Amino acid sequence: MKTLKHTFIILFTLLSLSCVQERHSKTITFKVDMRQIETVNNVGIRGNFTEDSWNETIPMLDNNGDGIYETTITRETAFNAMQFKFVNQESDFELKDADNRILEFEYKPEVITYEAKFNSPESIITKQ
Repeated sequence: MKTLKHTFIILFTLLSLSCVQERHSKTITFKVDMRQIETVNNVGIRGNFTEDSWNETIPMLDNNGDGIYETTITRETAFNAMQFKFVNQESDFELKDADNRILEFEYKPEVITYEAKFNSPESIITKQ
């Protein structure tokens, strides 16, 4: 009986450990075109991938003055997708009353560029 109990414990432990998904590095550059927006200030991105999900804004910058704001993030994740929206003036979410943007991942390390216009659901996704 004792051997059966030990065998069960070992089997349970092995099965539990095999259910853990491997995490992969995702490096994502987000670019949002703000040229059609009149008042642009504190542009950023919010989503389910931040520590304080949907409450933390990751700032985006327009370093070259072309009206396209950018930021790059790197995350280790086992998730197959992320949801997000761009924000203006710290809390003015784009695409009001519309679904969140979704970026799907493959089960491997990835380098991705996501380009969009503020308030337009269309996007260009480039994977390297």
